[in-house]
Amino acid sequence: MNDPDTIIDLDRALGFTIPARSARGRIVRVGPALDAILSAHAYPPAIEALLAEALTLCALMGSTLKDEAGQLTIQTRTESGVVELLVCDYRGGELRGYVQYDADRLAEAPENPTLFALFGKGYLAITFDLATTGERYQGIVPLDGDRLAEAAQSYFVQSEQIPTLVRVGLGRDAEGRRVAGGLLLQHLPEGEVGRERLHTRLDHPEWEHVAALGNTMGADELADPALPLETLVWRLFNEESEVRVLGATPLSRGCRCTPEHIMGVLAKFPIEDRREMADEAGVIAVDCAFCSTKFPVLAEDLTPVR
Repeated sequence: MNDPDTIIDLDRALGFTIPARSARGRIVRVGPALDAILSAHAYPPAIEALLAEALTLCALMGSTLKDEAGQLTIQTRTESGVVELLVCDYRGGELRGYVQYDADRLAEAPENPTLFALFGKGYLAITFDLATTGERYQGIVPLDGDRLAEAAQSYFVQSEQIPTLVRVGLGRDAEGRRVAGGLLLQHLPEGEVGRERLHTRLDHPEWEHVAALGNTMGADELADPALPLETLVWRLFNEESEVRVLGATPLSRGCRCTPEHIMGVLAKFPIEDRREMADEAGVIAVDCAFCSTKFPVLAEDLTPVR
């Protein structure tokens, strides 16, 4: 059991900037929201850890969106991998995610499989959808390295040409439930109009200094619910002349599979198609892959079956 006097910091994203270093950061920790998503499916440990890391990355990158109605989506593409599909997204502080995998092939994999063992020749697609402008930005990078975090880091360097450091830590709380934390650091140089930002790695020792400090953050610290996020920022940058802590964003599980949404989707199909989807009783059974909720709907008049 946790000490009742201990402050537990979970399901929160915190932003900060270091003006003198032209750097910004985001630090997150997810607990109950993560457990709610993972518990919807009986994932084996390797798949559970993979989705936990992906959701943490979603929280890190999604919480940087200034458009509150915008959405960040992470999806993998694979060729003959154990993992057939991994998808998760962030919108307005809400997270959801799902993994589809080949259980037989996973059983033949090592206990702690590498990314290559899980995906084979795989790719990570990261998509930003901005609701206010209707714009969409997507980058696709190979699933190289040992962790999803490395692929996400490559996305920012290759697709956005922003020097970036990404770290993720996974752990468990006193009751054995998953806890995950993440750190995102980026160099945002000033006065470099017309130059490729990728080159700032060579031109700015300030970024090398920030990245070196970020690499000292332990995975156990990121996933420790007893360490407030502000404490972690202070541990890293307490010698800087100024660190500005921005507003925090609460995180929660958020699946959008309401009966109204399901009926709205089905209503777009002609009645003949809906009849073909229905069983002998005229009921269309719709399952949400994200949260495992079942929605039985009458095909004829789209009335939820109670």
